[in-house]
Amino acid sequence: MLSRIEHTGNIPWSTFTNTYLDQGKLDRAQERVMREKNDLTIACGEDHFLTDLSRYMLAKIYDTQGRWDAAEKLEVQVMETCKKKLGADHPDTLATMANLASTYKNQGRWDAAEELEVQVMETRKKKLGVDHPSTLTTMANLASTYIMETRKKKLGADHPDTLTSIGNLASTYRNQGRWDTAEKLEVQVMETSKKKLAVDHPSTLASMANLASTYRNQGRWDAAEKLEVQVMGTSKKKLGADHPSTLTSMANLASTYSNQGRWDAAEELDVQVMETSKKKLGADHPDTLTSMANLASTYRNQGRWDVAEELEVQVIETRKKKLGADHPDTLTSIANLALTYKNQGRWDVAEELEVQVMETRKKKLAVDHPSTLTSMANLAFTWKGTGRATEAIRLIEECIQSQEHVLGLDHPNTLSCCSALAAWKAEQKDAVLLV
Repeated sequence: MLSRIEHTGNIPWSTFTNTYLDQGKLDRAQERVMREKNDLTIACGEDHFLTDLSRYMLAKIYDTQGRWDAAEKLEVQVMETCKKKLGADHPDTLATMANLASTYKNQGRWDAAEELEVQVMETRKKKLGVDHPSTLTTMANLASTYIMETRKKKLGADHPDTLTSIGNLASTYRNQGRWDTAEKLEVQVMETSKKKLAVDHPSTLASMANLASTYRNQGRWDAAEKLEVQVMGTSKKKLGADHPSTLTSMANLASTYSNQGRWDAAEELDVQVMETSKKKLGADHPDTLTSMANLASTYRNQGRWDVAEELEVQVIETRKKKLGADHPDTLTSIANLALTYKNQGRWDVAEELEVQVMETRKKKLAVDHPSTLTSMANLAFTWKGTGRATEAIRLIEECIQSQEHVLGLDHPNTLSCCSALAAWKAEQKDAVLLV
């Protein structure tokens, strides 16, 4: 649905709504969408896709507010309209069914959620194939729901195995970009773990780290930092300063510092992690290479392009030898080097690497794999930066079409690309008017 609006070349009100949501201004977001919904209903009719999109956005706001009944009512309307207009097996229809199933889970209506998820899964199997990412996502959601509910009934809501299954479901939601839903489950796991296992138990620390990761994805840096400092401090005391779990907690905190623009603090931690990893694990250990990549990213953020490039080249060469040229980690490191080249203004070299990454991911992972879509978006931005706007728009449109089906309409990556597309088309339209 979003792509149909973005293709008009206008920056939609949904972009502003998502900005309000990101800023936590739920009342402003709700007010804007309700006004638009009423206007669209009058102008376009009850079952027009623009009206449906406004309902979808309003349901998203209600979901964030925990107003499940209000969200459910709107989601049912959107689902029914999609069934009539697009057909029961259209990707957008299936996406609305999955959203409604999620709301049912939030209401504790597991049977209703399961019924919808089974329908979505079976339809996606037939239409897309058993191994399509969207089908696998549905299967994972359904499996997590089954396991969690069975363990709750058999073992109790606070049993360690039940908490593990809740954490797994939260992880699934996190990977789908459904941060608010993941957060609710992760808070539940963390609080129960603290009571049942102790604040410094490894499982409790892991649940705190998971919640901090979700906070990072939501842009809630201070909340993430607070948890990560606790996890790092406790890990140092209980496990030692050079324990792998401690090093991971330090790397997570460094990432948060980077997001806060605290580059010196991030660098200090990144260097510690890298040096300790080299001593304890070896210079070519995967974790050491990851720490080198993290430090290179910090150097990039500091504008220290040459030092970043030097580290990234080391990481690429070592990963090629240890893992192979087409391993996902190797491709990620190549994409990072391309980003550094772009920052240096070396567009041609960056483009060459990004094309290589995209084509290899298409062959090794699939054309619509999330990592492939990321590489498509990166290349589109490079083309836009070199003045090849028409090619960039064509590529990012292709990317968005797959993102909607694979990641979902409201995934951050989908929304980011949609906003970019709208801005690029608006620029193109303005350029034509100036001629």
